[in-house]
Amino acid sequence: MMNTISSILAAAAAAPEKRTIAVAAAHDEDVLTAVAEARKAGIAEAVLTGNGEKIREILKSLGENPENYTICEGETAAECAALAVKAVRDGKANFLMKGLLGTGDLMRAVIDRENGLRTGRLISHVMLYEVPGYKMLALSDGGMNTFPDLDKKAEILENAARVLKALGYESMNAACVCGAEVVNPKVQSTLDAKALTEMTDRWAPYHMQVCGPVGLDLAVSTAACHHKGYEAPGAGEADILLVPTYEVGNGIGKALGLFAGARNAGIILGAKVPIVLVSRADSAESKLASIALGAVTAGKV
Repeated sequence: MMNTISSILAAAAAAPEKRTIAVAAAHDEDVLTAVAEARKAGIAEAVLTGNGEKIREILKSLGENPENYTICEGETAAECAALAVKAVRDGKANFLMKGLLGTGDLMRAVIDRENGLRTGRLISHVMLYEVPGYKMLALSDGGMNTFPDLDKKAEILENAARVLKALGYESMNAACVCGAEVVNPKVQSTLDAKALTEMTDRWAPYHMQVCGPVGLDLAVSTAACHHKGYEAPGAGEADILLVPTYEVGNGIGKALGLFAGARNAGIILGAKVPIVLVSRADSAESKLASIALGAVTAGKV
């Protein structure tokens, strides 16, 4: 079971069949640094789309031989995204990565009805945080779905469960994070949380217990559960945090990184392949770990 960032990195590097990542608009030093590190670590080869001259120049500045990469010329963001998606459709790459283009530009190519990578599933973001003193948590959705309704929350939760199952989890606990543990008819998130706990047949294939509504303390602290007299399957031992809105997810995630020093890795899923989406603010380790996460989950989520 891959339950640490280090184990994900090690598994990706040790995989007998090396994965290939298609990078849309790869003419960016931060992106190519991460891609080059992934290649050197034996995690993934790369198909790079974008300004070929800039890509080769950056690779050389990083001490890399451009001949070790497949480079596809693309002028506009839309063309770069389409070329990266095509590389996946043609079987030349196993997963995607966002380069120097807008998220919307990449996702339009992904969801294109004729030439994209649609599956009919909801596309959502899952971020893994290895928290010192706790364990690795899957947080969703802090990036793609802003104010999901009950049906979308169920799909978001199932996507997160797919990630952990792909990492080898044989069972898991999920917590529906709200402001309190009381179901309040005037607070929709608490009603949704209660409904999600009752979808036991849906969670059975993942051997997943779902509790909620709960505050963050009751999601991750057995001591808090004991103090408040809260009892529910998996309470205090969450592997997955399902958040009610993207602001909550974004806030919890940034706090874990900035204040708790959590290591992290994240992917977008729901398309035919995982999509690595990193920020310039992400650490080099986070970018490499996200590529590794894409590599080990490709073909499984």
